[in-house]
Amino acid sequence: MEDRHETLVHGVVVRGVGVQPDTKCAHYASEKDIIAIKFPCCNTYYPCHACHDAVANHKATVWPNAQFREKAVLCGHCGHELSIQDYLEANNTCPSCFASFNPGCSRHYHLYFSMA
Repeated sequence: MEDRHETLVHGVVVRGVGVQPDTKCAHYASEKDIIAIKFPCCNTYYPCHACHDAVANHKATVWPNAQFREKAVLCGHCGHELSIQDYLEANNTCPSCFASFNPGCSRHYHLYFSMA
């Protein structure tokens, strides 16, 4: 896997390590690892928290509950942008193209979203 730090995914810039055209990265590359999350601290999409930590020059912040209507999740399969609320309610499936998302991502929600 190439060590790229910026890739266009359906016309959207996604930053990270080894980012592929469907948002897989050097850290998570299963067939269902096809989302990128926009971090509120830099308004930039990354495939995962580890990519943000590796590439960004600042500490990551999480989305507060009050902003869960913001479009901050990118489907790497079709390019559809979901609000955080829509993503959390999507049952690990893109509502636009019906591609399956990795259900294991829920273990990391606290790194992206305020779950309080």
